Amino acid sequence: MADKNVKTFQFVIVGGGIAGVTCVEQLSSQIPSADVALITAGPHIKAVANYKQVSRALEEFDVEERPSSVLEEKFPNLTVIHSPVKSLDTESHSLETTDGQVFGYEKLCICSGGRPKLLTQDNPYVLGIRDTDSAQEFQKRLSKARRIVVVGNGGIALELVYEVEGCEVIWAVKDKAIGNTFFDAGAAQFLIPSLEASKPEVAAPCKRPRYTTEDRAAGSLHTFTAESGSALGPDWHEGIVLRGAEFSPLLSSFFFPLCFFPLRRFSFLTSFPSVSIGSWPVCILLTNGKTFGCDFVVSATGVVPNTEPFLHGNTFAVADDGGLRVDDHMRTSESDVYAAGDVCTACWEHSPLWQQMRLWTQARQMGWYAGRCMAAHVLSEKIELDFCFELFSHITKFFNYKVVLLGKFNGQGLGSEHELLVRCTKGQEYVKVVLSNGRMVGAVLIGETDLEETFENLILNQMDLTPYGEDLLNPNIDIEDYFD
Repeated sequence: MADKNVKTFQFVIVGGGIAGVTCVEQLSSQIPSADVALITAGPHIKAVANYKQVSRALEEFDVEERPSSVLEEKFPNLTVIHSPVKSLDTESHSLETTDGQVFGYEKLCICSGGRPKLLTQDNPYVLGIRDTDSAQEFQKRLSKARRIVVVGNGGIALELVYEVEGCEVIWAVKDKAIGNTFFDAGAAQFLIPSLEASKPEVAAPCKRPRYTTEDRAAGSLHTFTAESGSALGPDWHEGIVLRGAEFSPLLSSFFFPLCFFPLRRFSFLTSFPSVSIGSWPVCILLTNGKTFGCDFVVSATGVVPNTEPFLHGNTFAVADDGGLRVDDHMRTSESDVYAAGDVCTACWEHSPLWQQMRLWTQARQMGWYAGRCMAAHVLSEKIELDFCFELFSHITKFFNYKVVLLGKFNGQGLGSEHELLVRCTKGQEYVKVVLSNGRMVGAVLIGETDLEETFENLILNQMDLTPYGEDLLNPNIDIEDYFD
């Protein structure tokens, strides 16, 4: 990549998602005179909006899609380059973009996120939902659909089966309970009635600006590449109509309007001549022996770290999950190369109360911390591992319920050495705490419990709660005042 016309920046960040944008903001704030470049595949970037520090560990924010010019106006030291990365040469400290430009760097941060883990590649009947383009394609296809199959059990699958209307939904998962990434079977049972209940009145339209890309040429087929745009925000389904064709054929009540199949695996077939399945364009065969026709399949089985095209020709250490291994200063194994967000795997010795999950909150935290570390290293300053890595914390919303996850909320890594206390009020709240040796190490709060700050403090303080027994969740005791 040696080229005398190479433009070299002090800092180069790859990726216009939350991790990359937050890293840019932090670097530009720490060193206002720094020459910073953001390389992003799409014309828009993701930005944090309405940020709120709920407690010491918990944070709440919205994600907005904005033109990259907004970022350049805010930081005069920033140059935004609109082109996917073609290759990286860590030896010469340079990157080449797909349009043939070459850029040098003193320090690089890879924030390229993840790409959809599709059931099958290049099939017109299988859609993944990852970025703005794919969400628009989904909306367009759904408007003509009579029945869809959703495969997966993570956040996007949970949102889809709740939000989609006017269309039959068959939900195929490999687990015994819904949402097992976030919930145990008890929480799943609490949430299931919401799928059958009428939804609350639609909230006022979102007034945050939303920017869309130009429509694709009529009849063009949507395909996914490693350079797909940055991931959607947690409220991606607001502002788009998730309504099918209102088609209601005579089907048994067994799978209308929603079919939930706890499955180990399933087979996907594009043709099924031996089975009379009607005029559906695609069929799926499930391991329970049932076959269903549908208009299309939504592959919502998660993402894989988007490490292409950075690995070729370099010697990055890669974790078992495919992410770039980073140390407690967000450094990869290659000199002067950092990584943050979904593309990386945290390989330092974790706090007993923290685990990595590829979520919006962690993308922001990692991007912020990576920017701090890059600046500190340039300024020869010492930096400690940030507090956000002390306690896992996440706020989200599923089935119109507020959901707070703290610490080892599903007993991750605790084996049988833990006990659970649960309080459940049907249709109102679900509270679960995880105790280990009498000390709280995790919690799941569904609904407006107002317990998040109290439980966060109890987890961080590691107070022995044995004397309180089951009274810890007694609804007649004001636990907030008790432990204030």
